[in-house]
Amino acid sequence: MVVDNKILKYCDLGLIDYKEAWDLQREIHSKRVSGEVEDFLFLLEHPNTYTLGKTAHKENLIGSEEYLKKNQITVYDIDRGGDITYHGPGQIVGYPIIDLNNWNKDTHKYLRALEEVIIKTCNDYGLICERNAKHTGVWLNDKKIAAIGIKVTRWVTMHGFAFNINTDMNLFGGIVPCGIQDKRVTSLKQELGNEIDIQEIKEKLVNNFLKVFSYDTINTMKSDETIQTYFSSING
Repeated sequence: MVVDNKILKYCDLGLIDYKEAWDLQREIHSKRVSGEVEDFLFLLEHPNTYTLGKTAHKENLIGSEEYLKKNQITVYDIDRGGDITYHGPGQIVGYPIIDLNNWNKDTHKYLRALEEVIIKTCNDYGLICERNAKHTGVWLNDKKIAAIGIKVTRWVTMHGFAFNINTDMNLFGGIVPCGIQDKRVTSLKQELGNEIDIQEIKEKLVNNFLKVFSYDTINTMKSDETIQTYFSSING
């Protein structure tokens, strides 16, 4: 199905609690399935959090209760695909809630497209990233710079990607990232040798997302607009 004028609603949520963002995703997802809202892209950061996907192995959470408490890390079992990963400040998380009926009804192609958004953004900083035939995500040689885990219901997506920018990489030490024993993780800061402006990265991610998914129009949520006021406006 081809849509003449594809519109994306973009919202920067800043630093937001994982459960709060998860609840918001589910609400927007329900409204997207019913056609009440347009496609959404949320970009945000989370406080220190470990999430275990539907196929996660509990033994890949190796941090003790003391370790979790010391680092103020919250743990969630969630409904995306994949194993365990870390979210925290300095990492940009992207949650696209889009209707694949209007793009391509193929979850494999969708995963590759999300990877392409990250690859293009890394290219903007002179880094040549790649895919790994065995493992979803974006890689620099044997180091993962972005993890991807999604859920698709009635061809509407939720969850998405976690892109390490200025991330505290030490906190990956409490897990086996994505359940992969023989690979390492990295960040844009580690690879470039300097801290990166988060807002600059978000702008590049949005621009590359628009290109990869062929959107014609982007409606950016105003700085004084909240999700609550947005819901009020569409509900009349």
